Amino acid sequence: MHLAAALVLSAVLAPPVHVSGPLTVYDSALAPIGSEASVLSWATPGGGTFVLLHTEGLLPNRAYGAHAHAKPCGLDPGDAGPHFQHVPGGATDPLYANPDNEIWLDFTTNARGTGLAVAQVDWTFTDRRAASVVVHAEHTHTDPGHAGTAGARVACVSVPF
Repeated sequence: MHLAAALVLSAVLAPPVHVSGPLTVYDSALAPIGSEASVLSWATPGGGTFVLLHTEGLLPNRAYGAHAHAKPCGLDPGDAGPHFQHVPGGATDPLYANPDNEIWLDFTTNARGTGLAVAQVDWTFTDRRAASVVVHAEHTHTDPGHAGTAGARVACVSVPF
């Protein structure tokens, strides 16, 4: 299914969530002031969730990690809380910290500093939902004891999932 068809189909089921604007920047060396992000999220017909992240103004040709977090962005990088987990569990336990239980949006920017990432999970949000997407300094690790970690929090965008 093409993205446009998925958007039209999902709009019939439930309106997609769309947020676009400046990032809350925590590390201007990795996310220059004025960097922007757009997040589009919607429930899929099969009972899953699709999330698209588009960034602009980041460093060119650089790998970043990104995840949905439990709380909205704040002035302090830790304000966004931990990764949102569909089934809550260990922060670095691969049984819980994985792309099926969390929303992982790792990406590498192009030569102009633009990035694009998509994630699809087979669950939807309930009354417990994520509230932001945090951009991290590196791609997400998957090894035991480090699963789900992706370095420092570089920037954040609040998203009303």
